[in-house]
Amino acid sequence: MTLAACSSDPKDDPNSQANLDKLYAEAKDDLASGSFDRAIKTLEKVEGRAAGTLLGQQVQLDLAWAYHRAGERAQAVTTLERFIKLNPSSPAMDYAIYMKGLVNFNEDLGMFGRLASQDISERDQQAARDALLAFRQVLEQFPESKYAPDASVRVNYITNTLASYEVHVARYYYNRSAYVAAANRAQRAVQEFQNAPATEEALYLMVQSYDKLGLLPLRDDAQRVLQKSFPTGIYASGGANADKAWWKFW
Repeated sequence: MTLAACSSDPKDDPNSQANLDKLYAEAKDDLASGSFDRAIKTLEKVEGRAAGTLLGQQVQLDLAWAYHRAGERAQAVTTLERFIKLNPSSPAMDYAIYMKGLVNFNEDLGMFGRLASQDISERDQQAARDALLAFRQVLEQFPESKYAPDASVRVNYITNTLASYEVHVARYYYNRSAYVAAANRAQRAVQEFQNAPATEEALYLMVQSYDKLGLLPLRDDAQRVLQKSFPTGIYASGGANADKAWWKFW
């Protein structure tokens, strides 16, 4: 009887609520102290033992955050996607989607600052596009969420950054006399990011590319749109700085 009593002691059960709470508390302490690798190992244990519970849901979100802070973007995204799929009615859904955007956003945060110092035609912008989709989803599905204001700011930033990327690729092609590719890439920027500042330069590159190709009707159409959309801009008038990218004016 004594042996039976000892074997049924909750303290010896790794799946007991007491042990799960203890492990989770240790993981939270590791997260707070920046010991993300150790926190990940502990959270993975708790997640496996607390599957299907509210604690299990919370642990998934904490685990995604720990992966993110540890630089494991793919693992963080996979964990968030699993949470979103398994918990469609969770009150934390807005946070999960917002965090998915944040993980991808931080992965590509330095892109804008590196545009002028690398071969931009080879850079993959998928992370930024994934972040944009996630932040837009927050705004569309959870407009009253406390994460919505920040998501809106990030949407504007990413939109401008992606537009700039498309324009720089167009300029890259134009400077190498690949005028068809330049016109197509500039047109893509105009179509996808109509309100971005870089649209002015995109229209200018379309005008120049069509002119080089001898496509005069298309050149004139692009020129009319440029003058109507940016009547006081330097590209409409062909000013002295027209050959500079819009972000290089300072």
